[in-house]
Amino acid sequence: MNAATRIPVTLIPGDGIGPEITAATLAALEALDAPFDWDRQTAGLGGVTACGDPLPPACIESIRATRLALKGPLETPIGGGYRSSNVRLREEFKLYANLRPGKTIVPGGRYDNIDLVLVRENNEGLYMGYEHFIPIDDDPHAIGMSTGVNTRQGCRRICRFAFDYAVKHGRKKVTVVHKANIMKALTGIFLETARQIHAAEYQDKVIMEEIIVDACAMKLVMNPWQFDVLVTTNLFGDILSDEIAGLVGGLGMAPGANIGADAAIFEAVHGSAPDLAGQGIANPIALMLAAAMLLDHVGLGDKATRLRRDIDLTLNVDHVRTGDLGGNASTQEFTAALVARLRAG
Repeated sequence: MNAATRIPVTLIPGDGIGPEITAATLAALEALDAPFDWDRQTAGLGGVTACGDPLPPACIESIRATRLALKGPLETPIGGGYRSSNVRLREEFKLYANLRPGKTIVPGGRYDNIDLVLVRENNEGLYMGYEHFIPIDDDPHAIGMSTGVNTRQGCRRICRFAFDYAVKHGRKKVTVVHKANIMKALTGIFLETARQIHAAEYQDKVIMEEIIVDACAMKLVMNPWQFDVLVTTNLFGDILSDEIAGLVGGLGMAPGANIGADAAIFEAVHGSAPDLAGQGIANPIALMLAAAMLLDHVGLGDKATRLRRDIDLTLNVDHVRTGDLGGNASTQEFTAALVARLRAG
């Protein structure tokens, strides 16, 4: 793509600390001369406040037009209230692949030199929302039931995405994470499909291994360096991707991409942290790294590389870090240091 071409992108600053980390990310992208034209929209609690809808029609229409979005964290009530706007966005735009890289940027922690990628199926499994209560006597919630659904088509799509990603990025191994020893139908179809696709299309291109999800969780703590790319179902991917984030400094260092055939949404995967909002202490790196994934996605890999490089240099050469990384810099101070490096080229 020609760097001079303007690219329309939907911008959802989000709730809580979202506007602060979004402002920081936009400053970094401006310093890079990233050719984005932003269409600002609201969702989550901001959508409820503005128009009574956590996913307003205007936001949906904007993403339908741009086919790209950069999104801050959206607040979702726990145990009640409105349904997650994040889940609704994935369903609305059939964003079947959730891509979560975990890479060490700040060295010297409990784990070092981590470089993993988790590919999570994003639309099926136990997150489809097929839930209900069964009342008994005077207890309306005496029994809670949930049904998970994995389709052959969905399994093929996400497994092929993971194998393609590994081949394209020079990765050596894809580990299929499952629970087919117990959930023989729901995750058995996932493992069976991965085996079929690997044997038919990728056997000579990338190694495939298999692991049960509980063993994977343990081995990620004991020896994460044995893994390269992991692919798994929705619930397992949600849990393991946060575990991987913990290996590289926490969710403040964890970007994510939700990718489908017709749209892609890039996000900070951490929560909205309303208790930190307005204090100027939030770490903006997760959203900045998500912006780097956006740059890669639209063919501006050189700018993505510069952004990642200068985040690294700001943290490890300039030693400008927010409090969650052991420093004392504010959001604005970290951003100013990063912008100075980006402008210096």
